[in-house]
Amino acid sequence: MSENKTVRFIVTRQDSPDTESYTEEFELEYRPNMNVISALMEIRRNPVNVKGEKTTPVNWEMNCLEEVCGACSMIINGKPRQSCTALVDKLEQPIRLAPMKTFPVVRDLIVDRSRMFDSLKKVKAWVPIDGTYDLGPGPRMPEKRRQWAYELSKCMTCGVCLEACPNVNSKSDFIGPAPLSQVRLFNAHPTGAMNKDERLETIMGDGGLSNCGNSQNCVQSCPKGIPLTTSIAALNRDTSFQMFKNFFGSDNMV
Repeated sequence: MSENKTVRFIVTRQDSPDTESYTEEFELEYRPNMNVISALMEIRRNPVNVKGEKTTPVNWEMNCLEEVCGACSMIINGKPRQSCTALVDKLEQPIRLAPMKTFPVVRDLIVDRSRMFDSLKKVKAWVPIDGTYDLGPGPRMPEKRRQWAYELSKCMTCGVCLEACPNVNSKSDFIGPAPLSQVRLFNAHPTGAMNKDERLETIMGDGGLSNCGNSQNCVQSCPKGIPLTTSIAALNRDTSFQMFKNFFGSDNMV
């Protein structure tokens, strides 16, 4: 009788933010249509490594399991991606799992993505409203603009583009591609445009557009195929116009 097919995982683990990382290997019985999340759930049910030693369950984040929430981002075989859509059948073995390096590790595969969320706050990536009462229907967007704005709105703040960007690191305060793209999205909104100048002024400062090295890793790695580099190019034009407006004064600009 032939042996059952197995899948081997090498997981980079870290017990706390202040401890050293280490690797631990696990071997699971293969099942068709298995993804990385289902494998991690199996390890959690029976946390025994390849040495036969009982260990602690691997910690990771997940929520929607259908590439919408962005929570399950990690490094899989050297590339940042969503673990819910990473199918075991399409991955080279042993499958190596590690936390994203751009963000501080909390434990095992869980990272603190506060850097990205703080950047979204910095650029005011939201549409402001006056109170919670019914304001009635808002202004309509032209269909052509609505279509490309919808593409930008697919961002799920997974952090993959920041992980792939060589300019986002511990020595740089670059806010990264995702927050920049959100600036373009909310500046295009008829109501969000009220804060357009403020957002542009923010990305013209430290950690903004000038820190982008145009590596284009972000657009290649984005799970949602968002045209991040197109947004960055458009923002370069907008900030150039903003600089002229600041220099000459808005009253003299047409």
